[in-house]
Amino acid sequence: MKYQTFTFNPIQENTYLLWDEETLEAAIVDPGMWNRQEEQLLQGSIAALGLKLKYALQTHAHFDHTLGLPFIHRTYGLRPVFHIDEAETYRQMPHMAAQFGLTIGGGMPPVERFLSDGDELRLGQTAIRLIHTPGHTPGSAALYVPSSGLLFSGDTLFQGSIGRTDLPGGNFEAELDSISRKLFPLPEETTVLTGHGPATTIAWEKVHNYYV
Repeated sequence: MKYQTFTFNPIQENTYLLWDEETLEAAIVDPGMWNRQEEQLLQGSIAALGLKLKYALQTHAHFDHTLGLPFIHRTYGLRPVFHIDEAETYRQMPHMAAQFGLTIGGGMPPVERFLSDGDELRLGQTAIRLIHTPGHTPGSAALYVPSSGLLFSGDTLFQGSIGRTDLPGGNFEAELDSISRKLFPLPEETTVLTGHGPATTIAWEKVHNYYV
């Protein structure tokens, strides 16, 4: 499994392309593009790599992680896939974006599919497992690719830090529990691809993360 990282929008959110090397089936994780230049950058990479975009996957539905969904829906016909407990956060997303001075052009696409903890999707023969990690939002989730040792942690776990829990639906104790009980038991060599900032590993976070 291969991936490519983009950093988009004024919040400096990490958007990821993830694809199976044999079939070139691909997913976009947390599309955060907010202007034409960022849309063209992503679209150019998809075309250059010859990818067949299959899923629009969300770790959660905050506006900085979903700004690009209207473009993904218009261009590739994809609708978002996320944990069922994130439905209300998604519904409120345009209002939240407006509070930060950002508007959503074209409206948000309807949801393609709701997932539950442990559900799996496939790109080619490679499984992507959803791990429900409530705390940052009620439906926050990490996307785990066991065969490649990759974990897309969204805004649950950052390098040396954790996601904020002071926004609606946030819960500090739940976030710490999600990290310690669901993410830290993963293999220590797992690469953690975060929603903001640099990548890290489970091993590094278990030793150095101040919060947990």
